Amino acid sequence: MTDHLGHRKRLRDRFLKGGEKSIPDYELIELLLFGVIPRGDTKPLAKKLLDTCGSFAGLLQADIEKLKSIPGVGEATIVALKVIQEAACRLVREEANTQTTLNSWQSIINYCRARMSHLTVEQFRLLFLDQKNKVIADEIQQQGTINRTPIFPREIVKRTLELGATSLIMVHNHPSGDPTPSQADIDITRKVIKAARELEIQVLDHLIIGRFGHTSLREKRLI
Repeated sequence: MTDHLGHRKRLRDRFLKGGEKSIPDYELIELLLFGVIPRGDTKPLAKKLLDTCGSFAGLLQADIEKLKSIPGVGEATIVALKVIQEAACRLVREEANTQTTLNSWQSIINYCRARMSHLTVEQFRLLFLDQKNKVIADEIQQQGTINRTPIFPREIVKRTLELGATSLIMVHNHPSGDPTPSQADIDITRKVIKAARELEIQVLDHLIIGRFGHTSLREKRLI
């Protein structure tokens, strides 16, 4: 018990004295676990979480059922991890919202990656923008199986009008990790653009998020 308490104090002291940048991911998770597991050695669980989820980002984006399946993980641990994920996403989104989207495009991409890059199912979300090109809403439109998410152009246009938005950004992830667009991705984007154009709604882009990168259909001149 004494050894565990001493380890916790040493790790906390090292972190607070400016060593946070040199702390490996598993020790960062240990620090998080100290708050939810008051006694015992948390290092094995921290390493198990990383090994199971593949990376720090993968851990934060892991779905709740997957986390529940890991021995030693309880509700308090899951809540702590999800709070960290949400805080990180809100920080990036706040940065993006300080400027117009067109002037903070990288922040938009960073936000989408923080939300979606390590998801194990395909998720389709929409970023709705006002006349000043600022994001006024971020919504998950559909969530599908590992390789198929149904997208309905009429529903997208309807929701855009309900929010009073004038433009939108389509975003979805590829659970395979490869952000290369499929022909189906291109086709559905063009259908949404056609439906939106009739009501003077602009589709600024369709971003495909992969594990370690992204693709912009606009930049690739595919739309």
